Amino acid sequence: MDFEFNSQEELFKRVKPALEAKRVELNRLGVKKVKIKDIWDYLVDVKWSSGRELMLSDVVSDILHLDNKRFNSYLRARKTRRGRSDENERRKKQEKNKK
Repeated sequence: MDFEFNSQEELFKRVKPALEAKRVELNRLGVKKVKIKDIWDYLVDVKWSSGRELMLSDVVSDILHLDNKRFNSYLRARKTRRGRSDENERRKKQEKNKK
């Protein structure tokens, strides 16, 4: 059976059970507060960034065999970037309010 998806959103919905299973596994391993969207974003940004055609089985396999150490590094880096971005936004608002 061949599956084709018209959008990333459609594919996301199809593999959501695998993403949830991985989230539960990560929680058991001590990675708390991780969301399935975090796992998805990591795979889209890092694992699947080459744009090559993937089979549904490849996508599910990538989810279930996610490299936990690399994923943790990705989350830390993303959190750091967000923190910097939030801090820059606060500074801009403060400067604007001073005027």
